[in-house]
Amino acid sequence: MPETGLEERVARLEGRVEGFEDRFASLERRLDGLDAGIDALDAGIDALDAKVDRFRDELAGRVESLDHRLSSRIEALDHRLAGGIQALDHKVSRHFTWTVGIQVAVLLAVVAALAGR
Repeated sequence: MPETGLEERVARLEGRVEGFEDRFASLERRLDGLDAGIDALDAGIDALDAKVDRFRDELAGRVESLDHRLSSRIEALDHRLAGGIQALDHKVSRHFTWTVGIQVAVLLAVVAALAGR
C-alpha cells in the first residue's frame, strides 16, 4: 500500500472542510428561516395580546354599564316596593280600625239589649 503524500492528505482534508462549510451554510440558512419564523410568531403574539387587552377593556366597560343600569333599576324597584308596603300597611290599619269599631258597636248593642230587658 503506497503511502499517501502530505499534499493529498491536505487536499482531502480541505475537501472535507469545504463540505462542512456547505453544511454550516445550509444550517445557518435554516436557522435564519427559523429566526424569521420566531419573529413572525412573536409579532402574532403581540397582536393577539393587544386584541385581548382591547376585548378586556371593552368587556369591563360593558360590565360597568350593565352594573350601573341594574343598580338604577334595583333602586327604582326598591322605592316602588317600599311605597307599596307603606300603602298596604295604611290599608290594613284602616281595616283594623273598622273591625274594632264594628266590634265595639256590636258590644254596645248587646249591652244595651241586655240592659233594656
